[in-house]
Amino acid sequence: MGGLNLALLGFGTGLSLIVAIGAQNAYVLRQGVRREHEVAVATLCTAADAALIVAGTAGIGALVRAAPMALEVFRWAGVAFLVVYAGLALRRATRPEALVVAGSAEPSLRRSLATAAALTFLNPHVYLDTMLFIGSVANQHAHRWVFAAGAVAASAVWFYGLALGARRLTGLFADPRTWRVLDLAVAAIMVAVAISLATTRL
Repeated sequence: MGGLNLALLGFGTGLSLIVAIGAQNAYVLRQGVRREHEVAVATLCTAADAALIVAGTAGIGALVRAAPMALEVFRWAGVAFLVVYAGLALRRATRPEALVVAGSAEPSLRRSLATAAALTFLNPHVYLDTMLFIGSVANQHAHRWVFAAGAVAASAVWFYGLALGARRLTGLFADPRTWRVLDLAVAAIMVAVAISLATTRL
């Protein structure tokens, strides 16, 4: 397979894994709509995916398979974090003053990045998708790093596109009722993902 075709295969594979309604994507979307450190959050998510894809392609995924207990720890830590974040989203949805865009206090960059990091690294599926799945597929090709580069490019396109594209929705989200709907949706997604993590056998 040619280099370009292999890169496109990696791009398509990576995109198919990350383009889904999930806790991480919901958070990136919310940050983009509110214009709160959205570029930094997208950069962290992209860098995290890139690091895990590189690690999996380099063969570290085999170590994760050999230590299933590590995934269990991440699973339950992720469940706890998602439940807490869902509660916070519900609280925002029931407090009108928290839904006003103009004049609202912007969270610190550190807090935004910490939340994005938790939503990323406390989800064991991110390790299964990037380190194990993409890493395994990449290693089936002679030019594995070309495939991996395509997968990393997919993450960059998705996260930056989601964060920056959300700015076009600013007018819609000027209405506090829209914020209430978004926060309720975010809470529902967090709970659904938490239930999925708690009930899925890794």
